[in-house]
Amino acid sequence: MQGTVRLPGSKSISNRTLLLAALANGTTRIHDLLASDDTLVMLMALKQLGVAWEQAEGTQTYTVHGSDGSFPVHQADLFMGNAGTAIRPLTAALAAMGGDYTLHGVARMHERPIGDLVDALNAVGTRIAYTGVAGYPPLHIQRGQLHTQRMQVRGNVSSQFLTALLMAAPLMAKHEAVTIEVVGELISKPYIEITLNLMQRFGVSVERDGWQSFTIPAGQQYRSPDTIHVEGDASSASYFLAAGAITGGPLRVEGVGNNSIQGDVRFVEALQQMGATITMGDNWIEASSNGVLKAIDADFNHIPDAAMTIAVAALYADGPSTLRNIASWRVKETDRLSAMATELRKLGATIEEGSDYLRVTPPAQLQAAAIDTYDDHRMAMCFSLASLDGAALRGTVVRINDPQCVAKTFPDYFTVFAQIAEQTLL
Repeated sequence: MQGTVRLPGSKSISNRTLLLAALANGTTRIHDLLASDDTLVMLMALKQLGVAWEQAEGTQTYTVHGSDGSFPVHQADLFMGNAGTAIRPLTAALAAMGGDYTLHGVARMHERPIGDLVDALNAVGTRIAYTGVAGYPPLHIQRGQLHTQRMQVRGNVSSQFLTALLMAAPLMAKHEAVTIEVVGELISKPYIEITLNLMQRFGVSVERDGWQSFTIPAGQQYRSPDTIHVEGDASSASYFLAAGAITGGPLRVEGVGNNSIQGDVRFVEALQQMGATITMGDNWIEASSNGVLKAIDADFNHIPDAAMTIAVAALYADGPSTLRNIASWRVKETDRLSAMATELRKLGATIEEGSDYLRVTPPAQLQAAAIDTYDDHRMAMCFSLASLDGAALRGTVVRINDPQCVAKTFPDYFTVFAQIAEQTLL
C-alpha cells in the first residue's frame, strides 16, 4: 500500500482537552477535535452539566465556554457509553466538586474496573457509591468532606486513574497542595505525559518525583489558552504505518510527527525493530520496507493500544514474536489478550497466551477468516491488516464482523483504508 493518510484527532487529547476547557476560566477554541462516539459522550455529558459549547458548521472546530472550576448543574444522570477517557476523569472532577450525579454506560463499561480510582477518592473524603457490582460502574456521586493533602492510587491497572486524579487535583488544591502517590508500577506512562502537557497548556503546573509522586501546588486554576489544536491520533497511525511496513510502502500519515506529545508515536520503534524504514517530519511519519518483517520480542507496557497492531503485523514476520507486559489489555474495551489470541488462531497462527504476554508464530500461509470484533474498535482496525499482500504471503480474504464499532475513534476507517488500497492499484 502506498499513499498519504490525514489522521483523525487523538482521542486521548480530545477528551482531556474538552474537560480541561470545561473546567477552565475563559473560552477555548478547539481545532481538529476527533469526531467519534467517545468524544460525543464527553460533549453530551458536559452539555448536561451546563457547560455551553458550539461546533463551527462543517468543521471539527468547537468553542467551549469554561465553567471556572464548577459546573452549573449539580444533579445529573450521565451516560458514558464505553468511554474510559470520559468516565474516569469526569468521576474525579464531579467527586471533587460535589453534587448529586450518577454515571453509567454500556454493559462492557460496567465490567471495566474503576475501584482503584474510587478508593483513592473516597479515602480523602469524597462520597462515591457503587450502584451495581463493587469496583465497577454504575456510580453515584454525592457531596463529600474533602481532606486531600495526600492521595494514593495504584498504577498497575490503568493510567487513566492517575490521569483522572491529576486533572481533578487543582479543584481540590485551592488552599493546600495535593500530592498524589503512585502505589506499585505505573503502566502506560506516555499517557500521563499527555495529561501533564495539557494541564500545563491550561495553566496548571505539576511538580513530580519521577513516576512515584506528583504534587499540585495550592491555588492554581485552569485558564483557557484561547486556542488549541488537537494532534492526529498516533494509535490510529499505527495501522497505516504497519500497512506500509507489511506491503513495502511507502505509506505516510499526516498529523503526528517529531513534535507529538503522544507516546504511541514510539510504535515506530517497534516497526524499526521489525526491519521497517521510518522517516519523520514535524507533522508526518512514513513507513516502508524491503522484505519480510523480522520477528520481535519486546515490552509493550508503554504503548498497549498500538501494540495490538504489532500482534497482527507479526503474522508477516520471519518467526515467532513475543509481546510482553500487556496485562492491561484484559481490562480494555474487551479482554484483548483473549480476543487477539482467538482471532489470530482463526488466521492459522500458533498462539501462546499468558497472563501478561502473547506469542505469535505466523503460519506458512494465512487462512481466510471471519474476524469477531467484540465491540472493540481496535480489534476491527488492526485485523484489517491481515488482508494485505506481504512479501512472502498473498492477500487473504478477511471478513470483519461488526465493522461499525470503529465509530468509537475512527468512524470512516474502512473508507480510508479502501481508498489507500485503491490508490495503490492504480
